[in-house]
Amino acid sequence: MAGTLVVEEMSEDAVLEAATVCARTLQQAEVELLRVAYRWAVLHDPARPGVLDPDEVGKPGREQARRLGGAGTAEVAEFAAAELGARIGRTTHAAVALIADAQDLRHRHPQLWGRVLAGEVRASYARFVCTRTRELSAAEAAYVDAEVAESADGRIPWSRFEALVIGKVAAAAPALARAKEERARRATFAKIIGKPEHGMASFLIRAPIPVIAQLDTAITALAERLRERLPDDPHPADPMDQPAGEERPDTAATVVSGDERRVLAVLMLANPQTCATDPETDPGDLDIGALVPRAEVVVHLDGRSIGSDLPTIARLEGHGPVTTDWVRDVLGPHAVFTIRPVLDPLGHAPVDAYEIPQRHRRAVRLLSPADVFPFASCTSDTMQVDHTEPYRPHGRGGPSAIGNYGPLTQTHHRIKTFGHWRVRQPFPGVFVWRDPHGALYLVDHTGTRRVDHPTDQAA
Repeated sequence: MAGTLVVEEMSEDAVLEAATVCARTLQQAEVELLRVAYRWAVLHDPARPGVLDPDEVGKPGREQARRLGGAGTAEVAEFAAAELGARIGRTTHAAVALIADAQDLRHRHPQLWGRVLAGEVRASYARFVCTRTRELSAAEAAYVDAEVAESADGRIPWSRFEALVIGKVAAAAPALARAKEERARRATFAKIIGKPEHGMASFLIRAPIPVIAQLDTAITALAERLRERLPDDPHPADPMDQPAGEERPDTAATVVSGDERRVLAVLMLANPQTCATDPETDPGDLDIGALVPRAEVVVHLDGRSIGSDLPTIARLEGHGPVTTDWVRDVLGPHAVFTIRPVLDPLGHAPVDAYEIPQRHRRAVRLLSPADVFPFASCTSDTMQVDHTEPYRPHGRGGPSAIGNYGPLTQTHHRIKTFGHWRVRQPFPGVFVWRDPHGALYLVDHTGTRRVDHPTDQAA
């Protein structure tokens, strides 16, 4: 109760400082748990005398030696995880994963483990790397370790770190990545899933990315064409959400939600004649057959890998890593490729206007691949490109030039404009933010770091 009263009496600055201390304490506890799990594995190494009875091992159902971690780690007596899991209130499966990750960090990811011990990397980030690299060889795991250790300190949010690790794992073992693509290619389906309820059912499609992109583009285009005939419903679908005193008008025109239009678009693509029987949803002179949308898929590829006979990895924007063989086999027969070489983005001259040219937008994406607000995770190409120093005509504000742009989501754009945050861009693609309480954050293409309080960078 005393602690609760202290918290209740805290000022804003004290609350933020207490949150920092709590996060640091939690991180230290997770590190200690990994150290304990590793020690437990050492104590239950089958090579140690008395751990396993050689006369019992061969009998049915008896405890065996199992390798829990990746290649290069020692075996562990398989029942050991159950006891550890019970003591920490977790399942045996969770304890197995904890021991495996602790072993991998010690023996396969020395750079990550060093940063974990130093309090610079969260255990959750390091353990994710272990899980993703478990089927790799020791050398391949070491490559991933070296590639991701710097970015594992929380400077990039979880979703971006996850994508980074997945990409590096594919780059470390491209042949394995290709084999997984082949297995996934054979696992396609289009079927009803789940149990229908209340007159509704679900239909799931698993297909190559270009197929899904084409389907989504067609549905989106057709749904947009239907908007004029079937406008948005301005009122809540749930009558309980209706504002008091406001009755839903009885309009002659049919109004639907955006999702309802998309479902109708699917029906029209499947059977255009079905909708023609309903006067309210009759597409009229809308020619479904003439609706051939153009789906764009962006592939990032190192030009040095072109022409190589070895498997190499490309990045499919919005999806993740794919092999160049996948690009050739899946996209090659059907796609029209437009090659845009990556040139020096700083070579773009300023423009004397607030509107941001497309060439500048592409350059900004190269310099800043994600939302430049501290610890932001969005990488969508629909973000707003903001002037760091507000644009004003006649030279009275920031120019429309590379070095004064930064991608922001609408929410973070509003926070920057109205939320008492301040930001400067001393070098192109490098942002220094100050929050309303004076904390400073450095944001660049590698992520976010707090620069005025070094001990908190990993908190």
